[in-house]
Amino acid sequence: MNDWQRKSPLDWETYVNKMVKVAAIEKHEYEGWVLTVDPVSASIVLATFLENKKVSISVVLGHAVHEVEILKEGDDEMKQRLSYIFAPEESKAYSPEELEKRKNNLKTWLETNHIPVTEQGESGRMLCVAGVLTIDPPYGPEECSSSNEIILSRVQGLIQGYFEKQ
Repeated sequence: MNDWQRKSPLDWETYVNKMVKVAAIEKHEYEGWVLTVDPVSASIVLATFLENKKVSISVVLGHAVHEVEILKEGDDEMKQRLSYIFAPEESKAYSPEELEKRKNNLKTWLETNHIPVTEQGESGRMLCVAGVLTIDPPYGPEECSSSNEIILSRVQGLIQGYFEKQ
């Protein structure tokens, strides 16, 4: 086990969102922005931004890492860029105020249509429909979850129709 593998996840977390140079076995060197470090294998996931807005992802296996040198700290813009690499295209960041407005509007619309809905979870962020379906932020059809597929399908259809009318 090498020094890198002996580090704790809290130590590895200090490398996230930073430009690093990784010295690996057989004198290989890798440079890139640290997206994450796997806590089990100590493998480092690096992102390198290419021209044409493309991104190259590299994984340096933990057992091969000899040394990791921080070259540059990531600013807020870079942190945001890194966080969007694996985010779906249609995802959009909502402010807490926008999320609250979306939740309240959807809740009101569901109640207007005689669908029983309550707020649950931490600080009432989750909507619960009839005790069998939950809707998480940002309160779209994709955020619905239920073990009853019929109810899930119907409520997702209703919510999809609601957002199409908006």
